[in-house]
Amino acid sequence: MFPYRKILELHGDDVSLRGIAMMTRHSRQKVTEVIQLAERKGVKLPLDDDITDPWLEDFLYPEKKQEVNGRHSMDFERIHKELSKPNVTLTLLHDEYVREAHSAKKIPYAYRTFAEHYHNYAMKHKATMRIWRKPGEVLEVDWAGTTLSVVDPDTGEKRKVYVFIATLPCSQLFYVEGAYNMDLFSWVRLHQHTFEYIGGTPQIIVPDNLKTGVTKHTSKELILNKTYAEMAAHYETVIMPARVRSPKDKASVEGSVNIVTTWIIQALRNVTCFSLEELNQEIWGKLETLNNRPFQNRPGSRWSAFLEEEKFALSPLPDTPYKLSTWRKAKVRPDYHITVNSMFYSVPHELIGKEVEIKVSSHVIEVYFNHMRVASHQILYGKFGQFSTLKEHMPDNHRLYVEQTPEEAMKWAAEVGPFASQIVTFILNQYNVEKQALNAVFTLKKLERTYSSYEIEHACKLVLEATNRPTVKSVQTMIKTVHKEDERKASEINSETTDEKYGFTRGASYFGGKKNESTKL
Repeated sequence: MFPYRKILELHGDDVSLRGIAMMTRHSRQKVTEVIQLAERKGVKLPLDDDITDPWLEDFLYPEKKQEVNGRHSMDFERIHKELSKPNVTLTLLHDEYVREAHSAKKIPYAYRTFAEHYHNYAMKHKATMRIWRKPGEVLEVDWAGTTLSVVDPDTGEKRKVYVFIATLPCSQLFYVEGAYNMDLFSWVRLHQHTFEYIGGTPQIIVPDNLKTGVTKHTSKELILNKTYAEMAAHYETVIMPARVRSPKDKASVEGSVNIVTTWIIQALRNVTCFSLEELNQEIWGKLETLNNRPFQNRPGSRWSAFLEEEKFALSPLPDTPYKLSTWRKAKVRPDYHITVNSMFYSVPHELIGKEVEIKVSSHVIEVYFNHMRVASHQILYGKFGQFSTLKEHMPDNHRLYVEQTPEEAMKWAAEVGPFASQIVTFILNQYNVEKQALNAVFTLKKLERTYSSYEIEHACKLVLEATNRPTVKSVQTMIKTVHKEDERKASEINSETTDEKYGFTRGASYFGGKKNESTKL
């Protein structure tokens, strides 16, 4: 029998390749091949007693046993990796294997024998096969029932710390972290830390039916917390909560809770920490030891099994992490504002009295009505009662008042005409206090509610012809006078036109007016 075990043990004792070749009477090329193959497949020293030369040959060269009977060999490593892909089954892989055998003009194994050979290989060489999970498919998450504590350095009081546990059922890799609260913010943040730890995201997340993540879960209906669902969508994964009172749906994390409770929580029972950061450092130290602890009956550890058999199947992380946001509802106030944390944010005035949904993140709030975004504001900080008001949300009369700046005043006057611009310029220069000047201009602008721009410009022209010191009052008086005069002339013209056109109408001539006398003359 080829001395696989002796070669590996001599290499572990730092014997040179030349020395190993001389002692085992085999070529340096063959010795190098065995050592490199063992390192690639994760064989670790020291070797257990049950790892014999036949076991190592079967592990390093599984195809040798197949070649004896002349059948087409099976690539177990490729089969194992292909099975981790979504919707790839052993039946599909056997069909492909049969076509490969026919192309190579060799006899393939029947499906039953094919499956049996692969099963034996996986049970013997793959630490994860006894779980019967696809790599990268599921991540199970839960809170541990047992808690830890942190001591307040000032008061000496103990503050409770809840322990979050995430498990990949395929490789049985853990992630553990403590948090002061079991609220939505902590729940989402701990998921993000888990994704960062494993360097990717699974296809499915299986949580318990906690109110922080699941709003309603029955046999007919599933309603997830909106923030939790957004987080899953950002990381391109799916949340499938365990059925109510069905712990088997997340058996891996249920079992992990016991292991973590023993090897991490109870192992830290006599350790005193004065901050959450300090406690988590202790937790992560124990976690590293636990994930790297060798399996009892097979080579490798949880971490090595994860790197070799599961990490490749995880989806990559997005370019930017998810920014936590919360959702709430509010009714739009009569002043077309909503209240968020004692701050006021505007929405379109047409929504007064309507109920809207508000998405609140760390820097921005977004307002939605009928699933459409209608407003967005930067979060206000500092003294309570501040307002964030956008002009486009205001009614026209409110917007007219707010847009009171010298620049806006001159812009409006320019749109009316050159004579209006002269009067506005004179008003702005006349007052020492800018606010007084703007109030005067605002009063002038309100004429637009009753009169046209042409009438305002004409009144300004007449005022400037009459005085070098125009006032708003003079413009108001002039435009009213001109308007009344225009109405009187229009009335007279209408009366004369009517008298001439319709003979049956009793006009001035009927009553002996001047028109009748002049006609007689």
